[in-house]
Amino acid sequence: MGKLLIGLVGLIIGAVGGALFGGAVIGGTAAGVGIATGLSAGICSTVTAAEEEGLLTAEQVEQVLARAASDAAAAAGEETSGTMVGSSDDCAMVMDQLTSARGQ
Repeated sequence: MGKLLIGLVGLIIGAVGGALFGGAVIGGTAAGVGIATGLSAGICSTVTAAEEEGLLTAEQVEQVLARAASDAAAAAGEETSGTMVGSSDDCAMVMDQLTSARGQ
């Protein structure tokens, strides 16, 4: 009976601890993904508008995107940033994802 009681108490403590700390980890991860997506969308919309207004050429857009990605990676302490846009193709993909998410 004592082993069963210890097992049940451990199960309850583990469930409560997992709910408290596991939720925070999941919430933090979701917030990080949201921030990266928002930052990428902002960068893409800005450089796309600058290109359409004739302020930047296609080559300059690529240069600005590569620099923004490397700066974001450096700020995060990473060698490369897999969540940030780094090219016009990445921008097109991010903007398409946002457009399709808005339509749902």
